[in-house]
Amino acid sequence: MLSMMLALSLVLGILPLLGVAWTLVNGMITTVDGLFMSLILLALSAVFMLNAYWEMRDMGMLGKKKAVATAPKPPAAKAS
Repeated sequence: MLSMMLALSLVLGILPLLGVAWTLVNGMITTVDGLFMSLILLALSAVFMLNAYWEMRDMGMLGKKKAVATAPKPPAAKAS
């Protein structure tokens, strides 16, 4: 089950991307205001998506799988 922080981070990471799409559709991307707004929205999205990634990694949804514990090997015999 998703934690509230993960769900909130995902929602707040996707909303700025919709703002960038709206800026592209309206043609405001060619203005200085549109460029800076897109840059700010992308930075916000990156921060929240990074937080969502960390949350998923901590919950075990992403990243390395836990290694299966194996029996320790017996020590090698000394050569004489």
